[in-house]
Amino acid sequence: MKRKLILVFVLIISATLFFSCSGAGKDTSDETITKNDTMSTLDTVQERGYLIVGVNASNPGFSYLDSDGKYVGFEADMGRAVAAAVLGDPEKIQYRPLTSKERFAALQSGEIDLLIRTATHTLTRDTDLGLNFTVPYYYDGQTFMVRKDSGIKTIEDLEGASICVLTGSTSEANLSDVMASKNLTYKPVLYENTDELVAAFLAGRADAWTNDRAGFMTRLQTIIDPAVYTILEETISKEPLAMGVRQGDDQWFDIINWTLYGLFFAEEHGITSTNVDKIRNSSKKPEELAFLGMRSDLGAKLGLSNDWAFNMISKAGNYGEIFNNNLSAGSGISISRGFNQPWTEGGLLYAPPFR
Repeated sequence: MKRKLILVFVLIISATLFFSCSGAGKDTSDETITKNDTMSTLDTVQERGYLIVGVNASNPGFSYLDSDGKYVGFEADMGRAVAAAVLGDPEKIQYRPLTSKERFAALQSGEIDLLIRTATHTLTRDTDLGLNFTVPYYYDGQTFMVRKDSGIKTIEDLEGASICVLTGSTSEANLSDVMASKNLTYKPVLYENTDELVAAFLAGRADAWTNDRAGFMTRLQTIIDPAVYTILEETISKEPLAMGVRQGDDQWFDIINWTLYGLFFAEEHGITSTNVDKIRNSSKKPEELAFLGMRSDLGAKLGLSNDWAFNMISKAGNYGEIFNNNLSAGSGISISRGFNQPWTEGGLLYAPPFR
């Protein structure tokens, strides 16, 4: 009997020690949260020392890998502007090439900090994906490209046609909607990769290709022969392209939004990479001085240094400079700015007050 009591006592002591060491029997969820889960995106980026941005690797003018292995283009430079604002250096950035199908999952999983990949802001994407989208950085619309000798002049001429489209894109859904609304039959030819889609279209595997107009314009001036192919005049959708961030991090969302607003504001006020230093030291306008960190503490309110906007404009340029460097005649690609100019010039780019 004594031996049994000793054995029971030993077992009780062992069990007590086990549960004490393992933490069993109590809620330790707060203790087992990983460091990344507790850190904001800004903290993660600053501790890492560079920004990770999801982009396209093969969209001329917007984001593509050049012959030197460098990501260049309008969207790539938008990423550099964010890096300059957040880290003070536009080159503290790493790009992740993503397909249309991969892009949102990469952001949701935390593989990237920011998505700048021709992503259209829609209600369902805003509500269903666990993401937030910024103010648009580019206003576009969807149309079709066909061979000039195809005889196709309007959407109605696409009856029974085979049409290339990227899977997982708004182009795919818009195509289905517009063809159904016009009672037109068609055969979708789906691709996940833009390069494969372009190669297939040029090889004659489809009668038409549907995409955003700007994407067609850049390719007609770079890799596709404009003497052979043409773009239909009709536009079938609105495509406001916006940057994406994960929901639940309001500070990071504010930073990315105000970075864009800063690019708009600088162009509207004529603040460029070449004159920003002079304006910072000589401007008499309170809002410009606040924007450039010479008065108030607007940067600190975002969790950034007060010279964040100065760093961004001096090292990456304003919106107009970024556009002209990549999409205007001087870049080798000539796209009309259209809606993508300041509201003071009839466009849709409008920044709230910096105060």
